[in-house]
Amino acid sequence: MKFHNPIIPGFYPDPSICRVGDDFYLATSSFEYFPGVPVFHSRDLVHWRQIGHCLARKSQLPLEKARCSGGIFAPTLRYHNGSFYMITRNDTHGGAFYVHTRNPAGEWSEPIWLDETYGDPSLFFDNDGVVVHTGCDSMSIVQSELDLNTGKCLTDTRPIWPGTGGRHPEGPHLYKIDGRYFLMISEGGSEYGHMVTIARSDTPWGPFESCPHNPILTHRDDCSNSIQCTGHGDLIQAQNGRWWMVFLGNRPDRGRCRCSHLGRETFLAPVSWTNDGWPIVGDNGKVALEMEAACLPPVPWEKEEPRDDFDGPELRFCWNFLRNPHDEDWSLSERPGWLGLHGSSVGLDDPDSPAFVGRRQQHFDCEVSTLLDFHPQKDHEEAGLTVRMNEQNHYEIAVARLESERCVLVRRSIAGLSVVIARVKIGPGPIKLNIKADRHMYSFSYAIGDREPENLAEGETRYLSSEIAGGFTGVYFGLYATGNGKRGTTSAYFDWFDYNPLERERE
Repeated sequence: MKFHNPIIPGFYPDPSICRVGDDFYLATSSFEYFPGVPVFHSRDLVHWRQIGHCLARKSQLPLEKARCSGGIFAPTLRYHNGSFYMITRNDTHGGAFYVHTRNPAGEWSEPIWLDETYGDPSLFFDNDGVVVHTGCDSMSIVQSELDLNTGKCLTDTRPIWPGTGGRHPEGPHLYKIDGRYFLMISEGGSEYGHMVTIARSDTPWGPFESCPHNPILTHRDDCSNSIQCTGHGDLIQAQNGRWWMVFLGNRPDRGRCRCSHLGRETFLAPVSWTNDGWPIVGDNGKVALEMEAACLPPVPWEKEEPRDDFDGPELRFCWNFLRNPHDEDWSLSERPGWLGLHGSSVGLDDPDSPAFVGRRQQHFDCEVSTLLDFHPQKDHEEAGLTVRMNEQNHYEIAVARLESERCVLVRRSIAGLSVVIARVKIGPGPIKLNIKADRHMYSFSYAIGDREPENLAEGETRYLSSEIAGGFTGVYFGLYATGNGKRGTTSAYFDWFDYNPLERERE
């Protein structure tokens, strides 16, 4: 049977997975976006649906003034004695912590903060009741025993394995398989030298023997592969006894610039074992967009409607705010059936929390559009649709008041330099804003009433890639409003938002 990668497209990096009976659960990093740590559910490892977030309250996830690609790094999701545990690190506020719940689709506990903060923290529950906290420092994988009730270390922190010599040993996960302890990590950095390596020991504390065919997953020497930067994996055994790995990777343009604006995505590979007990990932450490494997019987989920009418009491799970939102900046009830955004002094260039509601771009070829009702009264007010990588790199198509006239404009912001590249005066009434994307370009257009859409400008996707813009995230499509330094006097109302993939749907 064949399956297609990525299994969760778009900016969903650092996947961690656990199984409860016939159900699989997966969590990923979320960095400066709120709510944090999206949680997915599957029954076949191939088809996934989001069921919530681990961190949905500000008390769990303080993100005030978090830097771009700050916030939440590398969660680990585990199940033990009827409870789910998610451990991670808030790189901006507070350090390492974990939360727990009995229902991963429900509310999670308040954070239990650890008195020792490592990078990429992970939990391992041993058969004798010992809870092991594994993480990384700048040189090695480190570990201590943990009091699960308090977050206190019960033993001194000790280095247990430096890896195979690649830079940045990170993303550790400890497993017990057939009586032996396996320590799997990533090395080489999260860019094109990324790789997964593994070692084993008779105890969780080592000494660890390195796998003779490390790295067990990497595309660092395979520039022609459509998937690059593979790493940060997590192993899972299915109910039929077969083993799999989820891991991150990206899909760069294989042209002149090798840019990957969708960000690091979640991929899947089958795992087999050698006669002497070492794992083999995919095709001898290589994976592909289409793979042949002994998959579980498919259990697809009902597809979400492409149009969000904003007619529910809460936003869909796909939506995020930028850092912690301000309650006065947005509403679903003020004008029923519309998303209301009230522009604050914070703009899209500020490392703060603008009136912004966004969702990930998950397909190279797609089209998004919205119907906006906004009549700015001051020249500093604007609202519209943005394509965002970070504060310094984004595009907008927006309605604004310029020189006392209501206009629709397109702006490019690249490396912190912002230029309005198109501007058209428009009359009163709602306006449809549209962005059409392919691998290389974004095209911006608008329409009023029943008129045909009018194209305004284009922008290259590569300027919103991590290779050029930096960071560890991916592109968002966002609805926004701002007073650009002053509190806005007029609210912006969005009637609906469409997200339509233009690529062939794959099963």
